Amino acid sequence: MTAGTVHGVGLGPGAQDLMSVRADRLLRGARHVAYFRKAGRPGQARRIIEGMLRPDAVEFPMDYPVTTEIPLDDPRYAATLAAFYEDCAAHLRALAEGGEDVVVLAEGDPFFYGSFMHLYTRLLPHVPVRVVPGITGMAAAWAASGAPITWGDDVLTVAPATLPEAELTRRIAQTDALVVMKIGQNLAKLKRAIAAAGREAVLVEYAAMPEERVRPLHEVDKAPYFSIALIHGQGRRP
Repeated sequence: MTAGTVHGVGLGPGAQDLMSVRADRLLRGARHVAYFRKAGRPGQARRIIEGMLRPDAVEFPMDYPVTTEIPLDDPRYAATLAAFYEDCAAHLRALAEGGEDVVVLAEGDPFFYGSFMHLYTRLLPHVPVRVVPGITGMAAAWAASGAPITWGDDVLTVAPATLPEAELTRRIAQTDALVVMKIGQNLAKLKRAIAAAGREAVLVEYAAMPEERVRPLHEVDKAPYFSIALIHGQGRRP
């Protein structure tokens, strides 16, 4: 029997009309669809594709066992997630080895800070895996901000707000343009780091979604999960 293919499909930042034609085609034809979500919630990826699946599609929701309940530096965090990804990959592998194609939904791009990467590395030695790139959330964020993120020879840095404060401050100070992901509970640290670096930033919430909002970062007291901070480059231009 010929093995099926597991497709990691980038959905883009949150609007169906920002998906690629390839992603749309795979989704509408998929017999098996898998997606990550927080337990008890439908999940953003599933929300994005509402109304696109065929009537007989079989859904496989993958509920994270932890999100913020265990600190990132606690060994239990990595061990718990590793076991979770192993179980998910085993299910997808069994489907593919049985000749079924599977579409795994990925918010943004599958290879950019996404959970699909952890399935990809586990599945690749065993079954065919293909990746459909998507528009990243950061691209939607700088489009929403109304200003180019880089000019001329500007160097763009993408940093997670989970970095230690001193390291975050250093990177902010040394780059021309900046995108900061994974803000959440790190908002206060990020604001201190940006102030210490002598820079100003904007926060884009829910880029490309109906709730989209852009504000100066210093005015923000709470950052929702779908938040990205930007410092725009001011480089060479004609």
